[in-house]
Amino acid sequence: MIVGICTIGLRLAENHDLKGKRQVLKSVKDRVRNRFNVSIAEVDDLDAWQRSTLGVACVSKDRDQVESTLAHVATFVEGLHLASVESVHTEIL
Repeated sequence: MIVGICTIGLRLAENHDLKGKRQVLKSVKDRVRNRFNVSIAEVDDLDAWQRSTLGVACVSKDRDQVESTLAHVATFVEGLHLASVESVHTEIL
């Protein structure tokens, strides 16, 4: 079993409160879950209204599939243009 973990650092520059942040993140998380069938959650910067860190987890028996899925998730989040992607870190266990 191969487990892949990806952390995606986001900047929500046009956001001005936590309510707006939650709306953007809900949209991002729902779209990612529906498209890629991965687990995703906000894991850091919970009280900062212009920053967020999302954690994405993927499990498979094939390492290449895990790496590909996590790379596609990061590209997809960036392509949504709802927030600026500041950092992407992927770890395979």
